[in-house]
Parts: sequence; C-alpha cells; structure tokens
Amino acid sequence: MTDRHDWLRVCAREDIPVLGARIVRREGRDDVALFRTQDDHVFAVVDRCPHRGGPLSQGIVHGRSVTCPLHGWNIGLDDGQAVAPDVGCARVFQVREHDGDVYLRRDELFAQDSPVALACSA
Repeated sequence: MTDRHDWLRVCAREDIPVLGARIVRREGRDDVALFRTQDDHVFAVVDRCPHRGGPLSQGIVHGRSVTCPLHGWNIGLDDGQAVAPDVGCARVFQVREHDGDVYLRRDELFAQDSPVALACSA
C-alpha cells in the first residue's frame, strides 16, 4: 500500500458484519460508522444522521444506503446524501482496503470537525 503513513488501520474487513456496521470512536468528535454492503464494499460515514443526529450505525443497510433508525431517512453510503425527498448529507470518509484490513485517512479521521469539514462534497 502506497503512502502508508497517511492511512490508519482501523479493523479487519471481517470485523464488519455483512449488512452491518462497526464504530470507530473519535474522542471529542462524532464517531465514524463503517458499513459493509451485501456486495462486500466497505464505506465510512460519520455516525450521525443529518436529520436529527440519529446513530446511522444502528440503521438497516440495503444496497449502498443505510436507513436511519430514528426517522427512516435513507443516506447514500458512497456520497452521504439523503435520498429525495429528504435533503441533507452526512460526512463520508475515504476508505482503503489492503490484505483484508480496512484503513481510513489519518487527516480526515483526526481533523477537527467544523461546519466546513462536515459539508458534503459535490
């Protein structure tokens, strides 16, 4: 894996259940939820629904989306966007996999969250 110092190993892929989630704790900031889809892709999204802050990690994974357990909003795992008619987004994190392990970018993981940092990219 290139630029290995820029990436932090957070778990093994097998630690994330298929159609489930695992939490990466961040002291003083919102946790990150790792999701594993039925087609075996891993995504990382801030563990906070853009609607009312529900824990996305406790939601139901379907396709490449997760349904928030509080009010049923569907959030795209690849871009963090709420599915219409809902509007909003959750911050997504870059994910790399290597030799069965899952990595997140250090700069994204340890960045101080701010309104700008939490904005979804277009």
